[in-house]
Parts: sequence; structure tokens; C-alpha cells
Amino acid sequence: MTSQQHRHRSRWKRPALAAGAALTVVVTGAGAAPGAGAAQAATPGKPKLKLIAASNSVTLDRWQGEPGVYLDLGTYVTVDNAPLEFKVTRKSYKDPVVAKQVFRHGGTTTTKALPTGLVKDFSGLPGFLEVSVKDANGTEVAKSKGNFCPNNASGRLRPDAPATSHYPESCPTNPFTLGSVWGVEKGWASNSSTVDYDKPVDLPVGEYTAKVSVAKKYRDLFGMPNDSPTIKVTVRQPSENGGAGRGMTAHQGGAHGSAHGSAHGSAQGTAHHYGPRGADEPTPGALSHALEDRGLAHHLGDGRGHTDGSRIAAALRPNSKRPTGRAGVPADVPKPDLRSLPAWDIAITDGEDGDVPGKDYLAFSANVWNAGPAPLVVDGFRKPGADLMDAYQYFYDANGKQIGYTPTGTMEWDPRIGHEHWHFTDFASYRLLSEDKTREVRSGKEAFCLANTDAVDYTVKNANWKPFNTDLSTACGEQNSISVREVLDVGSGDTYTQYRPGQSFDITDLPNGTYYIQVIANPEKRLQETNLKNNVALRKVVLSGEPGKRTVKVPPHDLINAP
Repeated sequence: MTSQQHRHRSRWKRPALAAGAALTVVVTGAGAAPGAGAAQAATPGKPKLKLIAASNSVTLDRWQGEPGVYLDLGTYVTVDNAPLEFKVTRKSYKDPVVAKQVFRHGGTTTTKALPTGLVKDFSGLPGFLEVSVKDANGTEVAKSKGNFCPNNASGRLRPDAPATSHYPESCPTNPFTLGSVWGVEKGWASNSSTVDYDKPVDLPVGEYTAKVSVAKKYRDLFGMPNDSPTIKVTVRQPSENGGAGRGMTAHQGGAHGSAHGSAHGSAQGTAHHYGPRGADEPTPGALSHALEDRGLAHHLGDGRGHTDGSRIAAALRPNSKRPTGRAGVPADVPKPDLRSLPAWDIAITDGEDGDVPGKDYLAFSANVWNAGPAPLVVDGFRKPGADLMDAYQYFYDANGKQIGYTPTGTMEWDPRIGHEHWHFTDFASYRLLSEDKTREVRSGKEAFCLANTDAVDYTVKNANWKPFNTDLSTACGEQNSISVREVLDVGSGDTYTQYRPGQSFDITDLPNGTYYIQVIANPEKRLQETNLKNNVALRKVVLSGEPGKRTVKVPPHDLINAP
């Protein structure tokens, strides 16, 4: 089978300022140095926070035909004295999200729960930043509040700060996320802006003044000074050739331009579906929950990026030869634990993306993730001239030494445009079940090229906060490949959106009523896991309407209301 094609869905939001590249934060003018303003006691293990503006002025582009601009004003939260760190979890989908601040001092770690109900999801601290925009006459023309994701685009404040950040990049927005880690290194600053690409601010071309501050409840909670940077804002309309409009200055390049826009496409490109990847050749901006691959491999060993350093993620370079010796899996070897998330992003389609016109299809997004404690590592080996590869699962000890392997199905070459790489055939499958869950009424068996698209739970043991293969350029191979390695790291999952024929369910001749979308990990049980009893997830759907005008209602899944 194939992978999926992206479709733009208005309710999906592009992630705010995920750190795709390190930034250099230069504080100018009255922006002052970290620690200026109200005095903060340097309590061991307690971070000192301050809101600053990287520049006294920014230039924002309002593109022709666009409804407004995106308020990335270049404000940062600086962190000193100790790292800023949060652990955000929920026990189950029946339980609310709980956030704790983590304090580290020497070998001692303590936590403090944030006020109950303050954090409701995994996207960041809600209502953290308050912005007021006034025109040249002093009239307030825009006002907003924004979340603060500590994992936003960030950079060092001084040369003695840690050279790299070991915290994840971006805050998860998958509706079924279970655990997240947010953090900013000591001596670093994190962009405080939240850019909602579905809600641009309607500011005509002209000059404005923006005043930015941190909400009082957060200043009190974190002991922050009451600083309110003022920033001159120039809104311009670029010419058709991409240059600045007449009389306007050159584009300044805000944080999302360098950290996010360059990696994911420009801000004005709102025609993409900015949810999880749907095509095997990923659309820029599609990896909303994953980390951008920055070409670094330092995380492939014990140390920063792993929660306890006890595991070593396997390198992505495949073995050049088939394994030798007798296949076997030691009884005590660490194994992955594949789990399915309930389906979401569920909708009726009617002939898009190559479907048969006149038919009704039930489309959805699905994710299988790895709860660890070991990564899933699968190598494929090709016999000369064959269209299939023989697949093997590999196992490693705590030092990264291979100590076992076992045959585990096949990989197949998909020659179609937009794919053109190797799929592992035994990773997951999808079925549509009857209301009593006893009959399979439709099947959407799939083949996959694995990628770490979503941070599902970075609080599980051995979670890798910086997985390497977050897109498909690092795996999957080419037509002339002799071998391929595909990896699903601990804590991450792989989301597919099902919109192509054979993937979405053809419901044209199904009667109205209640059904269940079933997502099955490791359907043939060929992959070795720590637990095979948590591989299936169900999501209830109710079909109604007439042929050609079918509708679907998706009831909440416990506390998760994500249709």
C-alpha cells in the first residue's frame, strides 16, 4: 500500500516557532541585559526569568491577498541561574493535564506543581504574553494574548552558556499526546511569540507601536520583573518579485523566519496542511510534532537528549550486509513497545486526491508510537533485482552493542510519484468495525516508511528528546538501494493522514450508523515487543446523510474532543 497525501484542513494550526536552528539573541537599546529590572534572588536551582526584546523595531510583511500579518515581535524570555524546565503529563485520556516545574541543583532534583488548571494541554503556558498594538495616533488597533512554549526558537545569551540545548524543539499539538518536556537552558533565551497561522492580525501597511508584557499571574508565579518592551512595527507589502514595497525597508528576518520559516516554508504559505505528515514525500511544514533534523548526530549516544542516558539510539546508517549467525532475541534484551493512538482528524471526502468521483470516503489520521524502553530498528536487505527486501529487527544492549536480531517480514518498493522509496509492510493496519465491534466492514492495510513525526510521550524511560529521522530524507532509501534502515525512537510516534484510495475507507455503500475506526500496531505480531496487549486503539464514529452528502460525527474520546 501507499502512504498518504496532505490536504489542507483549516482547524490544523502550524506550530509556533519550533526551533529549527540556533539563534543569536542580540539585546539592543533599552532591552537591557538579563537580570536587569526588579531584583531577583539567585536561589540555587531556581531560574531567573526576564522578558526582553531582541530589537527595538521589526518589519512585518503583509502579502497581497493575505488577511493580515503574523505578530512575531522578536521578544524572548531569558533564563539564568538555572535551567527552566517543566514536566507535563496526564495519566490517561480520562485525566486532566498536570504540569510540574523541575528544579535541578547539583545532583538534587525537586519539582513543584503549577496551579491546578493553569496548563490544559501540551502547547505551552496559556495566556502568558500580552500584546497591545497602537497606530500612529496612539489608538489601540489590536490586542492579543499568546501561549508560551519554552521549546520555541531559542539561542544563547553569552559565550559561556551551554553550546547546545538538550531540550525538545517545539511543543506537541497531537490531541493524544501523553507526556511532554519543556525547557530552556541556563544562559539561553526562548522566543515568547506565538504565531497562529490561522488567525493573522489585520494591520494595514503603516507604522505601529507594540507593547509586550508577561501576564501578572506568571510574573508572580516565576518571580519575573514587570518589564514591558516597546517595539516599533513597520507593516509593508512586498512587491510581486518578493522585494520590499516602494518606500519600505528591507525585511528584518524575525525569529520565525530564521528558525521556522526557512525550514518549513514562508509564513504566507497557508495552503498546506500543517498537521502531521500525510505524504511519504513530506510537505514542508508537515512535521508539526517532530523535531527538525538539523544534520546533527551527537544525540546518537549516551548523554544529552536521553532522559537517563541508559540507551543508545541506533545509527540510521543501515548494515551493508545481512546478519550472520543464528537469529535470536535474548530474553532480557530491551525491546520497543508499540502502541496505537485513537484516530482523529476524521472527515468525509468525496473524490479528492485520486479517489473515485461520486464515492464517499472516510478519511482520518492515525499514529503508532514507541513507549520503549528501546528504539524500533528495522533493516531491509535486497537480493539483486528483487522488488522486495527481507526485513530484520535488531536489538542492542545499554552500550549500543548489537546482541540479537530476528526476521520480521519485508520491505517493498513503491514506484509512484510522491513515494519512490521502500515501505516496511508489517508496521500497522486500519479497519472499520461494526457497532458491536465483531465484524470488520472495511480494511485499510498499510505499508510504511517510519519517521518520528510526533512527540507522544517524552517522559517515558529512555525517551530520546532529539530523534534523528524526523522526516523521510533520513531513511526509506532509493530505487537502487541495496539496504535500508528505518527507526522509530522511544517516545515518538509516526502519524499518517489517510486520504488516498486504499487508505481511507470507502463508505459509499455502508448504511448510516455507528462504527469504530480500529488502528492496529504490529498487526502480524512479527515485531518483538515488550507488550503485545496495547497495540489496538478504537475511535467511535457515527455516519449519516445521503450518498454524495455523507456526514460523520465523532464523539469525544474520554476528555479528548478532537474530531
